[in-house]
Amino acid sequence: QVQLVESGGGLVQPGGSLRLSCVVSGATFTSSPMGWFRRGPGKERVFVAAISALGSNTVYLDSVKGRFTISRSNAENTIYLQMNSLKPEDTAVYYCAPTQWGTFTPRTDFDSWGQGTQVTVSS
Repeated sequence: QVQLVESGGGLVQPGGSLRLSCVVSGATFTSSPMGWFRRGPGKERVFVAAISALGSNTVYLDSVKGRFTISRSNAENTIYLQMNSLKPEDTAVYYCAPTQWGTFTPRTDFDSWGQGTQVTVSS
């Protein structure tokens, strides 16, 4: 069973930056696309960014294009989300998950979300 541990969140002012990390264990990490999702206050969890299994392709939510960068280290079983030029609307709990390429939804065989990491953008 896959286990995910997200970290790196915090309180940041608008325009600031954060780098999130997600360590993956208990699964064949290198064979799966991975993604970041977020749940804002009072909202459903939505897709933010995805990266292909070997890291050669990435996809982003339109509102974060040019500001966020997803990357992965298969040697360290870790994915990252570099977030720059943060806005108040980026405030959310961020989660990582194995992701279905094409639909950019969590894989249908995945149901063991981590605790997430809180990102708060506020002055």
